[in-house]
Amino acid sequence: MKYPDIIKTLIHTEKSTIQEGEGKFFFWVNKSATKPQIKKAVEDIYKVNVEKVNTCIMPRKAKRVRQQLGYVSEWKKAIVTLKEGQKIDVK
Repeated sequence: MKYPDIIKTLIHTEKSTIQEGEGKFFFWVNKSATKPQIKKAVEDIYKVNVEKVNTCIMPRKAKRVRQQLGYVSEWKKAIVTLKEGQKIDVK
């Protein structure tokens, strides 16, 4: 897999913004990506040193549009902890 296939986007939420002070960054990643692949992709794209990677698959959610009930697909989230003194420039 190539890096754009592994990491889809950096997640900007209230929770992720608070965690950035601790050196943790949240990414939306491909469901089939492994922790070593995610670590290598983040290190090569952002030029930082990754300490550890935690992943979780977010469950699908029900979503109603008028009378129709549908679902938002499940997706994989990666929480990347950087080594001390490292930072990703978020703009």
